[in-house]
Amino acid sequence: MTAYSAVTREVVRDLERLLGAHNVAVDPEKLASYSRDEVGLQFWDREYRAEVLVFPESTGHVSAVLAYADSRRIPVTPRGAGTGLSGGAVPAFGGIVMAFDRMNRILDIDLENLTITAEPGVVTAEIQAAAARHGLEYVGDPCSGDASFIGGNVAENAGGNKVIKYGTTGANVLALEVVLPSGKVTWFGGKRRKDVTGLNLVHLIVGSEGILGVVTRVVLKLVPRQEKVVDLLVPFSTVEEAIALVPRVMREVKLIPSSLEFMDRNSLSIVSRYLGSRLPYQEAGAHLIIQLEGNDEEVLSDQYERVGDLCFENGALEVFVADNRNFRDQIWKTRKNIAEAIIVLYTKYAKEDLVVPTSKIPSLLESVSEACRRYSLEAVNYGHVGDGNIHVNLLVDESCEDWHEAIEGARRDLYLATRELGGTLSGEHGIGLKRKAYLGMFLDDTQLEIIRGIKRVFDPNLILNPG
Repeated sequence: MTAYSAVTREVVRDLERLLGAHNVAVDPEKLASYSRDEVGLQFWDREYRAEVLVFPESTGHVSAVLAYADSRRIPVTPRGAGTGLSGGAVPAFGGIVMAFDRMNRILDIDLENLTITAEPGVVTAEIQAAAARHGLEYVGDPCSGDASFIGGNVAENAGGNKVIKYGTTGANVLALEVVLPSGKVTWFGGKRRKDVTGLNLVHLIVGSEGILGVVTRVVLKLVPRQEKVVDLLVPFSTVEEAIALVPRVMREVKLIPSSLEFMDRNSLSIVSRYLGSRLPYQEAGAHLIIQLEGNDEEVLSDQYERVGDLCFENGALEVFVADNRNFRDQIWKTRKNIAEAIIVLYTKYAKEDLVVPTSKIPSLLESVSEACRRYSLEAVNYGHVGDGNIHVNLLVDESCEDWHEAIEGARRDLYLATRELGGTLSGEHGIGLKRKAYLGMFLDDTQLEIIRGIKRVFDPNLILNPG
């Protein structure tokens, strides 16, 4: 295990000299707040705590802190908005937490090359809004987009509601300015749309969870904004009927859906309690949200009618067309608040991020039911059914005392089942401290050794986001 140096008063003074005293904090309350993410303190067997918090305002600040920390063997944990669900920005070895709240500028919107350049602390929704003002769209749409930082999206290769059509965050990143642990600053990629010159280092950084370098600027693709959008809300008696519709929509509808989302009965029950509102057919076994978009109203109308026909052929109880802003907002508010509802209403839970081939989703959900019966748990299942990414939430009765054992047993069983189904550990939330112990289930020794080798090339002193 690497031996790290503690943060002394001398270190704090040095950081204040590098960044200015107003950009350095040791207040215990602030340190606690910036030392966790949305996984929640109840998940860990101890509380992790930064020793000092820094707020860089520029790439130069980031470079100076990393060079200093590397020379002193002080661990550094980069942190975005803290909306992560993997413990990926938790300072496992103390040291410095580097927060990007003050690197929050949109630097450029290039209307000729259809790109937007931003610092890592820009909220995702602000990037979307800036693009929209020019009739363009940034298609990255994680459910945490109203709060998450774009730098965190890049670090986790965040997915979201539009992956089925546009891909994950990484598919929309053209270039990154990256500060290496040594303090060196470099650029990977550019505004060009094609590049096979050397290895694709952009996509090595995207999804690397802050273990290789610190992103200080990101260049993102923009696309022309679609003029017409239609959302369909479709309740089904059973989960099986809902899932069976998915491949038919993908095969038989000419327009690729921009979103194809799934919510089970328990999801709607919990979010209804949280929001104080209900969707039609609230007690149905499952609901799908199907979004189509385009510029030709006649084509769009024809295709959503075709989707409606397919829904009824597959046993839909009804097909609701969100043809007004209020209903559309209600549908998406419901979908995007399920995760928050669980956090507010429960104190004992585990949020999982499993991915299987879409044809295996029914088998995965059956494994969830079996695990819940075995360990006396309740499950809330929802997610991006169009790409096979199901957010399985395991809930524990508040009176249960040995709940950690129940949760861990169920997680282990679900990971094994996911592997057998050809799936993987996480589709968009990341590994972090939460899932690190289970990597060996999904990656063999050769793969793990390659990852360790890449880590040592970028970060020979292992200071960056250790854990």
